[in-house]
Amino acid sequence: MKTTNKRIYLSPPHMSGYELGYIKEAFESNWIAPLGPNVTAFEQGVAAYAGANAALALSSGTAALHLALRLLGVEQGNYVFCSSLTFIGSVNPILYQGAVPVFIDAEPESWNMSPVALDKAFEWAEQIGKLPKAVVIVDLYGQSADYDSLQSICNRYGVPVVEDAAEAMGATYKGKSCGTFGKYGIYSFNGNKIITTSGGGMLISDDKEALDKALFWATQARDKAPWYQHSEMGYNYRMSNIVAAIGRGQLQVLDERVNAHRAVFERYQQVLGDIPGVGFMPEAGYGRCNRWLTVMTLEPEICKVQPMQIIDALDAENIESRPVWKPMHLQPLFANNMYFTHEKDYSVADALFSKGICLPSGSSLTEEDQDRVIDVIRRCLR
Repeated sequence: MKTTNKRIYLSPPHMSGYELGYIKEAFESNWIAPLGPNVTAFEQGVAAYAGANAALALSSGTAALHLALRLLGVEQGNYVFCSSLTFIGSVNPILYQGAVPVFIDAEPESWNMSPVALDKAFEWAEQIGKLPKAVVIVDLYGQSADYDSLQSICNRYGVPVVEDAAEAMGATYKGKSCGTFGKYGIYSFNGNKIITTSGGGMLISDDKEALDKALFWATQARDKAPWYQHSEMGYNYRMSNIVAAIGRGQLQVLDERVNAHRAVFERYQQVLGDIPGVGFMPEAGYGRCNRWLTVMTLEPEICKVQPMQIIDALDAENIESRPVWKPMHLQPLFANNMYFTHEKDYSVADALFSKGICLPSGSSLTEEDQDRVIDVIRRCLR
């Protein structure tokens, strides 16, 4: 039987209090439906924070990625290279466009897309005469990929990059905000992200004209006419004014939330890091991770327990945790898709999936609650 202790969640929403003021303004002005001053202000705020020319508030990060791929002309039968170690939201938009995902392994230094594996994939694509239409690079668990290395490869072949920074808002690469690398960047404001609007996303770019086109598609592609007229296919992808109100309040405390997540990680590492066989996701020297989730690893040749044993033990104490993302190339949906590894006959993504555990990491996690998590882990490892 499970304990009667209160539930500790993996990464719950953490409201600042500022949100209510913007929501109240929306109610008092009757700006409840999609669009409105909160949407505009939230877009401007995110663009200013990231250092991008423009931003487009949408219903999800998945919608943002979908629009980015359409802007790049991705269509039926095209290849799109994509990180394998990620959530399926990074890949489904490729399928929406009828394109074919080709998966790229992670590197051990950052757990993000491996430049070595990416180079192999491009060599293969060049040999068969079918270069990808785009490369989707994921910033995993709030850590930037190595964009200097990855973009130099993509530039050599003239292929644009979409940065999936759904998990990495507030993180940086060489002092520049994640989400601003490549042609387009995307953020997610899902309920478990570093900041949340309950559900929502953002497409950002320095190409404002392209985002204007994406806005047209995101609002059902309605032509300029006195009646409802449509010459192109569109989507119902826009963010509502109420949701954007929550985002405006959350954006004000983004840096505080990043610092809180980093403090949670540092305490886990300090208390558990000296146990033989226990490790944590490294922080690449080129950037600053937002530590959206703290990920612990167990070396199988040293530790006597498996990750699922710890996950089950935490669940018995009413504590939420989860395995590392199951790589996309291992998903039944993509059983026949190409996959390029970092090393010959060795997949970094597979290894991380087999030994990784995502621990409760919310910015509202108290030391007392974190001690509960740590106590269960220590008991399992003993």
